[in-house]
Amino acid sequence: MTTIAASASSTTSQVINEFLTFRLGKEEYGIEILKVQEIRGYDSITQIANAPEFIKGVVNLRGIIVPIIDMRIKFRLGNADYDQFTVVIILNVAGRVMGIVVDGVSDVISIGANQMRPTPGFGSVIDTEYIMGLGTVDERMLILIDIEKLMSSSDMGLIEKSIN
Repeated sequence: MTTIAASASSTTSQVINEFLTFRLGKEEYGIEILKVQEIRGYDSITQIANAPEFIKGVVNLRGIIVPIIDMRIKFRLGNADYDQFTVVIILNVAGRVMGIVVDGVSDVISIGANQMRPTPGFGSVIDTEYIMGLGTVDERMLILIDIEKLMSSSDMGLIEKSIN
């Protein structure tokens, strides 16, 4: 019995998270794979009047009206060129379905705790509250996004903040 307990405790210290990686410009980002519902090609989006610039509009996804956020605009990376590689990642975050437009999806990567680095401090110059940290895999550096924090941030307001 003690060998089972010992192996269980060693696996908990080796926590591995899986992230879907995507590109915005030249940078690679990652979001938790468990939040991803599906990946779709970029097609027509119904624009909503008076919506913030980063909200491209909405789509009807099998009867569910889904808001679509352009991550390039949200992160102030300039306007995106929508091409055959542009995709919409449909997310289920805190029970709410929404989509994010990205330049392309790369792959799913497993990142262990030893491969994650804390977000460097930039003071108040750069808002890093929704960045979980930086993941390093081989020679790649991934910016790991806490998508739930981002979508519930005060400027987004897409998800009600949970009271803890």
